[in-house]
Amino acid sequence: MIIIDGQRSDLSVKNFDNLEDLLVKLMEDEQMNDRVVTDVLVNDEAFSEIYPHQAEDVGAEEIEKVEIKTVPISEMAVNITRELYKVINLMGKGGREIASLFRQADDMEALDMYQDLLEVTRDFLGMVGVLRTEFRLQDIPEFQSSLDKLSELFSEMMEVQENEDWILLSDLIEYEFLPLVEEWKKIVAYLQDEIKKNAKA
Repeated sequence: MIIIDGQRSDLSVKNFDNLEDLLVKLMEDEQMNDRVVTDVLVNDEAFSEIYPHQAEDVGAEEIEKVEIKTVPISEMAVNITRELYKVINLMGKGGREIASLFRQADDMEALDMYQDLLEVTRDFLGMVGVLRTEFRLQDIPEFQSSLDKLSELFSEMMEVQENEDWILLSDLIEYEFLPLVEEWKKIVAYLQDEIKKNAKA
């Protein structure tokens, strides 16, 4: 038995060799356009791949029931923007903490957190870029100028880090990085609105 979003499908598990074969075929279906799979349950147990193509190893003979839950891409994107908003708040909190640690001369802990902050910021920007491309939102106000400022600031921060000038680095974080983080709140809010508009269109 195959159930998709609560509806029983006409397809039968027996028509497929394995779980991957089944999932690929289902995703090719027209009704799956613009949808993202959020959950796959096999015999009422959640299935997620630990290694690539693990679904190939689940033979059709082992499967009695497959349940697939999906959401529209736009809904998933709106949820991602909500998460991005939380990430911005974490970046702000982390930045303030790092600046404070540098000022207290707790350099080792500050540097550890600083590396994490850079990584989170890179991932954040990557995700904003993906949403922007996916939803063709090229004209986001302030996006390019904020990106340019951040890129310039990162270069300066790298230089200061090489010189091990921790007080100057804490100043850059507090007086330049944190205000930029605040700017990103507006950009993410704009992204969220545009994605919602696209969903309704």
